[in-house]
Amino acid sequence: MEIINSFVRAFQLIFEFDKGVYEIILLSLYVSLSSTVISTIMGVPLGIFLGLKDFRGKKVLIRIIYSLMSTPPVIVGLAVFLVIARKGPLGFLGLTYTPPAMVIAQVVLVTPIVVGLVFNNVVEKGSNIRNMAFTLGANKLQTLVLLLNELRSNILVAVTTGYGRAISEVGAVMIVGGNIRGHTRVMTTSIAMLRSMGDYETAIALGLVLLLISFIINSIIYNYQRARGV
Repeated sequence: MEIINSFVRAFQLIFEFDKGVYEIILLSLYVSLSSTVISTIMGVPLGIFLGLKDFRGKKVLIRIIYSLMSTPPVIVGLAVFLVIARKGPLGFLGLTYTPPAMVIAQVVLVTPIVVGLVFNNVVEKGSNIRNMAFTLGANKLQTLVLLLNELRSNILVAVTTGYGRAISEVGAVMIVGGNIRGHTRVMTTSIAMLRSMGDYETAIALGLVLLLISFIINSIIYNYQRARGV
């Protein structure tokens, strides 16, 4: 019965547009979307480059990227914190316990995921696409455009996978953001805190929003892939 009441109260918080809840939701979307966009801008070109080019040290670099794809978030959070802390090399920027610090931590987490997934897709399909472009007489720029067009569904999956990691992340943003009310508190850190405080209604409300966001993202990917016949 207590669980049912918690769900009822959770829906009330959502549909009554509770200011505190929506501040947390909007900050979560801002941090996760910003980090995903930055990671996409850096990760997609790097993944394509690694997939197409051979150079000395490439195998080592790929192994490092694969390792970073599964790095525990608390390790990333601690590393970023040591860099941006007051006595760290970037301490003069004053980033500690701010949303930009949370974005940086998530960029470190998400970028290897985007790079690794794009790299795998390029390795698997890139040669055939390049050969097709060569037979059509395409130059380097036209070949790159053709590659991006043919792999756009795979790139979308890589980006959304990275976004899923960002929106659901707890440890790193907790360390660098501090979970400060009205400033750096996001959905995942709020849920962890609210559970410990016994405020299950608000925790469930935020959890439902997280599930809804995940459902929307996966629905977009599913519909896009069906439209392309993938």
